Amino acid sequence: MSWAPAFLSNPERFMAFSRWAAPMFGLLAAALAGAGLWLGFHAPPDYQQGLTVRIMFIHIPSAWMSMFVYACLAGASFLALIFRHVLADAAAQAAAPLGAGFTLLALVTGSLWGRPMWGTFWVWDARLTSVLVLLLLYVAYIALRAALDDEQKAARAGAILALVGVVNLPIIHFSVDWWNTLHQGASVFKKGGSSLAPVYYWPVILLTLAWMSAFGSLWLVRIRGEVWRRRADAAALRVAYS
Repeated sequence: MSWAPAFLSNPERFMAFSRWAAPMFGLLAAALAGAGLWLGFHAPPDYQQGLTVRIMFIHIPSAWMSMFVYACLAGASFLALIFRHVLADAAAQAAAPLGAGFTLLALVTGSLWGRPMWGTFWVWDARLTSVLVLLLLYVAYIALRAALDDEQKAARAGAILALVGVVNLPIIHFSVDWWNTLHQGASVFKKGGSSLAPVYYWPVILLTLAWMSAFGSLWLVRIRGEVWRRRADAAALRVAYS
């Protein structure tokens, strides 16, 4: 048995770890976000995008996080489905609203950037549509979990949905290469190095690290809350049947 399933099968070990890790990640997120936002708002206007380029400092990290969180959701769902670890299921359930938030932020900031650059808030191209599908997958997962009263059935159904939805991640990533799209291609991580000037590159990197740290903190907090909720439900059932 690998370390991940073993860790996720021991709630007490996780609770001890998350007790100090969650605030640590939160403080790290605040520091990185402060530095990233300071650099971002002091960055000069782009020769093509003008001040609109500053939207990208929020949009790019949010778009990356929307996919990263779904990968975490799917990974936790896989462990819950295969190894039947309750903590892995709690991790999957806790990740979904956070991923939906990042995805919505990516869509909103992308639309705000698109209006002055493309002349419209929205186009039904491959990248935007596949990210919208990602948001709908998050919403469907949350709704499915809420609709089923049986915890085990909800966990299994949610895990299957999450794993099926993984097929959308490569579609999002490669959509600008596979189909004609208004959306620009990779500019930060690409063959030959980033095409962004350092004055734009570092705000994106720092805010990406800030978003990841914030997700780590909030994810741990939400998992802890889910563990306490399930313990309370189990205690209430014991009292009811005693």
